[in-house]
Amino acid sequence: MSREEVRPSATSLRGLAHPLRVRMLNLLREHGPATATLLAQRLSQSTGATSYHLRQLAQYGFVVEDPDRGAGRERWWKAAHGGTLLDGTIGEQAAAEMETYLRAVASLYAERVDRWLGERPTLPEEWRQASTLSDWRLRLTAAEAAALHDEIFALVQRYRRDLPETAAPVGAEQVVLQAQLLPFPSTDTE
Repeated sequence: MSREEVRPSATSLRGLAHPLRVRMLNLLREHGPATATLLAQRLSQSTGATSYHLRQLAQYGFVVEDPDRGAGRERWWKAAHGGTLLDGTIGEQAAAEMETYLRAVASLYAERVDRWLGERPTLPEEWRQASTLSDWRLRLTAAEAAALHDEIFALVQRYRRDLPETAAPVGAEQVVLQAQLLPFPSTDTE
């Protein structure tokens, strides 16, 4: 998997406009290469469904075959990119696809938090203290919100350790940082 993120076009966003595809791509990014059969087992789906959706993800460039694995008819797939970044203008060109994708991602985020809540009591104390579920309400202009996004993104890049030359230190665990920067209409009555 490439460390780089992909910025889908309005056309390629069609490849992600299905909740099962979003979940499959997430599993490939989180756990590494898998076959349609392995993904079907993890997601309680038929192998026919996962095989079809893997081909769709491949058609749009989100997954690629892993040539280092498998033999014969066994096809292993891996994520082609480390993440997905959306351009805010895509929604204008592919509104239905954008809506489907965003709802699938929001559901995935909620599932991750729910899984963490279930596992939290069994985590070592140092990881319970390092974890957070925080939120803030800020009053920002659109330009300030964009700048905040860029600063957070730059900070996260400093901690990327998914290539051999940026190997994680001993004791490092996989963590997920989910970010949502969501504008809400003002409720002020002034």
